This record gives sequence, structure tokens and C-alpha cells, in this order.
Amino acid sequence: MHDVFADDGPVQLFIHDDDETPLEFVQDLLRTVFGKSKQEAIASAALIEAKGAIPCGPYPAPVARALFNSAKWLIRSNGQPLMITTESADASRPCDLCEAPKAVSEIFLSGTTASLCCDCLLAARRSSEELPGDAFKFAATALDWHFAGMPRNQILTRSRQFPGHMRADVQIAIDRQLAKPIHFFGIHEQYRYETLDFAALMKAGRYAPAIAPPQYHDVDIGEAEPVKCLVNGLWLCSSDELRYAVLLTFHREYNYESSLRIELMVPAGAAGNAFVQRTFAELETAVDVARSYRGKILSLEVGPNYRGRARGVAVHRLPTVDRDEVILPERTLRLLDGNLLDFVGSRDLLRKLGQSTRKGILLYGPPGTGKTHTIRYLATNLPGHTTLIITAEQVGLLDAYMSLARLLQPAMVVIEDVDLIARSREDMGGPCEESLLNKLLNEMDGLKEDCDILFVLTTNRPEELESALAGRPGRIDQAIEVPLPDTVGRDKLIRLYGKGLPLEPSVIDEAVQRTAGVSAAFIKELMRRIAQTSIVRDGGETVTAADIDDALNEMLFDGGRLNVKLLGGAQGMSAS
Repeated sequence: MHDVFADDGPVQLFIHDDDETPLEFVQDLLRTVFGKSKQEAIASAALIEAKGAIPCGPYPAPVARALFNSAKWLIRSNGQPLMITTESADASRPCDLCEAPKAVSEIFLSGTTASLCCDCLLAARRSSEELPGDAFKFAATALDWHFAGMPRNQILTRSRQFPGHMRADVQIAIDRQLAKPIHFFGIHEQYRYETLDFAALMKAGRYAPAIAPPQYHDVDIGEAEPVKCLVNGLWLCSSDELRYAVLLTFHREYNYESSLRIELMVPAGAAGNAFVQRTFAELETAVDVARSYRGKILSLEVGPNYRGRARGVAVHRLPTVDRDEVILPERTLRLLDGNLLDFVGSRDLLRKLGQSTRKGILLYGPPGTGKTHTIRYLATNLPGHTTLIITAEQVGLLDAYMSLARLLQPAMVVIEDVDLIARSREDMGGPCEESLLNKLLNEMDGLKEDCDILFVLTTNRPEELESALAGRPGRIDQAIEVPLPDTVGRDKLIRLYGKGLPLEPSVIDEAVQRTAGVSAAFIKELMRRIAQTSIVRDGGETVTAADIDDALNEMLFDGGRLNVKLLGGAQGMSAS
């Protein structure tokens, strides 16, 4: 084998990639043996991964021999398989950029191969887009390459956090703002209980965060397709000659909602600071504009270990309830129209006249009379309104609900069975729910006069609210009774819930007479049982008065008094 060191001519050394030698060892070799700076070593090691090998030199033969022997000794003593080869070089070539007769290395730049000296190599590496993304294996390498030539103490990071239940809106905003990055990477998160940040990404060594395929969660926003939300991601970007990086991840806290965290890495100084302020302002505007849940019917999800912060948003897909499906007395319908539908339509004029545009409504009446059905009618017919449905058990989440209401207004906030939070501590045997009712009333009173938020409270026991509401006038603008159906209402309900049955007028009349004092829920169940009886007899071809007798006997007598109460029947009803 020819000894290239025996010739008088210059010699080039080639360092080859073997996919086994740690990147940190290669960087250390380049620094300790070949005298490269830290940034130069990082750039050169990345090139080795990208191209399979890079040349070092050319050097005079004696220098090349000394470097080769030192490198081989370091490789053997550390038990690494890294390979270094030698090749004769005719003469030192000038740098393609500065034209100085220095030792050069070849790199791929702007679609062609260039021979650059160490100084120009470092400058060229500031254009990290020239390196294919799959050349990077670790986040630290990608960041060092992206900010090459800039000391770490001249780089700073700033962050913003968003509630976890806003992740769909944040994802939509991020996708719009970072549509054309230089590079985008997913990041492998080894320890899910720790918050991943840029400080962690800059770590090298055995536990360095690795670049990985991006991971997404599908988040339902009530549309045909869910929003594909990123678990964590790293963007390398540039703007007006300013290099920056963006990290999306989660701030985790045991038993609490994970906050969505956006962190920016920029050069220190006035330009970087101005860029951060502008970028976060644009991001927050984009999040506000996204509003994936606007105009939908929502509630906050809770888990068994819930501690008072939202874990996510559930979207309720409720069928539209038409007005003719709301069987209520005419006076009740007029109150609903005037205080809700007409009120919403007049908001702009009310605001111009200096009047408040917030509203509080109390729907009260016996169980099963249609309060929930009425809420569904309002929720599916109020134009452009977001409906937030809060059960009594979720009143502790009122702060989160109110934040959503303010963000997504115009909104309707529904608190069902509000009497359950108005009872005394002795009655409930737990924390003082009376304070929760006061908190609710304070939230209603604390809203700005021009906010577009409707409160609709429902209760089966209005007497338990009277003292609290009377002592805080102005929170409820209108109480609306949802009574037991009258004769006309029962006729409409029987026809509505029996619309698929062959009902003769005489049968309808008898059913109306026999159901005086019952709830709408009772009539709905009655019609189902009549249908069952008819199916057993002749496949649902006919309905007779006897079918009514059979259904009423089963509902009123066979099950006892408790069954009558559970079904919403009236005491004293007869079967015949």
C-alpha cells in the first residue's frame, strides 16, 4: 500500500460516518485533534452525518501524519469504530468565498459543492436550510447548527402558556404562523412528567432529546374532521435575517390540566425582544380568531381526580329543536321569545341606547316539564351563540367556564338544577354550597354591561332560591315558569310523541283526559308503552283505548307510588 506520508505533497484526511460512533465523540475529536472551535466541530460533525464523510486539510505530509496518528490513538483508546482515511492532495486550494490559500473542506451549498475554509464554513452554516432535515438526529445538534456562530449566552428564550382546552385553537394559529419553516421536527420526550423546554433540548450526551416523528392527538371540535393537535414540536425559522426557533410542548402538573406552552428562542438584544413581542401578539390574535368552539354546545370534561381545572372540552351534537316541538303555554313561549330570542336580536340597538346587553333568566317548574328540552331549543336556535352547559356538580369550575364564555361570546351559560348549590351545609353534608351560589351571582353581577352573555338557570325547587335571589336583586331579569302541560299542551304532546302511531281522534281525546296533571316526560313514556302494547297485539297497526288502560295501569299502579313520582305522574290519577 502506498504511503501517502512518504511523498512531499500535501495530504487530506477523511473522517467517515459509521452510524455507531457517538456524535459527541466525533465533535470532541474535531476539537482536540484538528483544533476546530466548538461551533466548527458541530457543523463538521453534522456534515459527516449528512454526506457520509468530510475531508480535513489538505496538510503538509508531516502535519497530516501527526494528526492521523493522534486521531487513531484517540479512537482506539475510546474503543470507537470511527474510520479515518488519507489521500494525496496536489496543492492547497483557495477558499471559494474569501479566496485565501487556507485548508479547505467541501460542503454542499445552494445546490452545488463549495470548498470553504473554516471561517467561511462557519459563516455558511448560518444558512441551516442548506442542510436536509434528516441530517439531524438530536435537537441539540439542530439548534447549534441553526444558531451557529452565536454564543449561547447571546441567545434567550421567552414563553407563553395557554389553557390545555384551547389546544385546537392554538394548533390552528401555529399552523398559520409557521407554515413555511426552515425545518420542523418532532421531539422524543423521555420523561413525560417533566416540562420540555429549550434548556432541556440544548443538552447533549446520552440522554439528549432525540428528533422523532411528530406525534398528534385528534381533538374533536364538533366538525366533520377533528383538529390534528401536535404533542410537541420544534420549528427552525428565519425572518428578516433574524434566526429564531419555536418549541411547542406541555407544562405538566400532577392532577391538573396540562397547559400548552409556546417558547421562542431568539438572539438577545433589541431586535430579538421586538420580534418576540410582535410574534406573541400575532399568535394571541390568531388564537382568538381561530375559536374552534364558537357557536357550539360545550361542557368541560372532568376526571375522577379532578381538582378544579379543565382537562378538555366536550362538544355536544344536539339535533335542532324546532319551535313547534316546544310544547309550552303561549304565555311561556312569549316570555322566552321576548327575553331571549328577541332580546338577542335587539342587542346592538340596546347597546347604542346605553342599555345592558347581559341577561339572567330562571326557568322553574316541576321535574319533567321540559326545561331541558327548552334549553336545547334555545341552544340550537340562538344565532352565533356558544352554549356552555354546567351541571350542579361542575359549579366549582365556574372560573374556567366564565373564561370560555368571555372568549367565545356571544354565549349562553346554562346552570342546570341550580337549587342543588343553594342548600345549606347541614342539608348537603359537605362544603358550603351556599358560597357557590354567591360566587355564581357575583360572576353574573361582575360582567361588563355590554358583554354578550346570557345566563339561564333551571330549578325544580324555586322556593330554595327565593331568599338568595331576593337578597341579590338584578342578577335574574326574568323568572319563567315551565308548568305542567294544560289540555292543549297534552294534546300537542300526545300527537308529537305518538306521531308514528295510527291514533284516532277518540283515542287522542281519551289520552288527553286521562293525563291531567302529568308532566311532559310522563306523556312521552306513556306513548312509548302504548306503542309497545300495540306492537305485541298486531304489530303496531292499531291503537285502542284498551292500550291506554294497559299502559296507565303499569305506570300508575303496578309500580306503586314511587314509580308514579319517578315518571312524573299526578297523585290521584285513575286507570279508568
